[in-house]
Amino acid sequence: MLKRLFAVMLSAVILCVPTLTAGALSEDDISAPSAILMDANSGKILFEKNAHEQRACASITKVMTLTLVMEAVDNGKIHMDDVVTASAHAASMGGSDIWLEEGEQMTVDDMIKATAVASANDAAVALAEFVSGSEDDFVAAMNEKAVALGMEDTTFKNCNGLDEEGHITSAYDVALMSRELMRHEKIFDYTNIWLDTLRGGETQIVNTNKLLKTYDGITGLKTGTTGDAGSCISATAERGGLSLIGVVLGADSGKDRFRDAAALLDYGFANFETRELSLDDALEPIGVEGGMQDAVALSCDDSAYLTVPKGDGEGVDQLIELPESIPAPVREGDVVGSVRFTLKGEELASFDVIADEAVEEKSFGSIMRLLLSAMVKM
Repeated sequence: MLKRLFAVMLSAVILCVPTLTAGALSEDDISAPSAILMDANSGKILFEKNAHEQRACASITKVMTLTLVMEAVDNGKIHMDDVVTASAHAASMGGSDIWLEEGEQMTVDDMIKATAVASANDAAVALAEFVSGSEDDFVAAMNEKAVALGMEDTTFKNCNGLDEEGHITSAYDVALMSRELMRHEKIFDYTNIWLDTLRGGETQIVNTNKLLKTYDGITGLKTGTTGDAGSCISATAERGGLSLIGVVLGADSGKDRFRDAAALLDYGFANFETRELSLDDALEPIGVEGGMQDAVALSCDDSAYLTVPKGDGEGVDQLIELPESIPAPVREGDVVGSVRFTLKGEELASFDVIADEAVEEKSFGSIMRLLLSAMVKM
């Protein structure tokens, strides 16, 4: 994309993106052949069009690449100020890049910036090699992560998204991996950059996501364009506590993908809201019959999110289903009940209530052990 002393010429074209009002969104409203809208917090699908259709996704691939890189940063395997040396393989990439030369060095921080902002194929490969030793080993890790996330439509063949036979995913899977990348909040330090420089100011980079200049609340995430994939985007945005992921695959042009992404996000913001639930506060200890303790503490998921139609958030009902007591023995993690959330009689979500600790059954042996333990402490 950019060479030393070569500045990017910004497009003078202003994207004219219509704003949708509250109401239904039909497949005909989205020009791309495949798309999805997901609530990033709850994972609820709010709209889909051929969401499991397997397609090439170009540089959207880098969402998974950046996920593994950010994981490596977070777990201390690599550090932002580590120096990455470009291999001959990394420097040989075509398409969008920052024209790395073999042996050229940049920090992890700058390589991430080049990958996230300028969609640099060479920087993505350099990062992959730095994390895993080789691109092949890194791609194997990408596919392992895809399986772990439930991305059943995806097979990665490279780490940057250049067209390659068998390198496929789906809009649904892109939403899943986008949601995973968003858990690493530092990524937004990069995906929110519009203009920046590398090489001490010698190379200027511009974000490939033009929605940064046109869409209220946009936070990222990644664009991609190749001959096989068409124009693609995973667009993330947040307003009023609602965080959305809009994925568009196979659009005819960059302008079409941005318009489709904006239409998806507009629909989500106009029609839905997210409620964060704190479940543990409502759970009291439950009695244990025949146990060495009279009661056991309970817990549920620390927090959860529900997506509901806008204006209906206050109408969500919580129903705790627990017996009056449970028999000993109790094992830590035993499911003893549930918490259900409903709206207008329809169940939105259900969560297991579990025992926080083990409770031994009362017996002669258990009583003697308790007495001996007390005597030792005296």
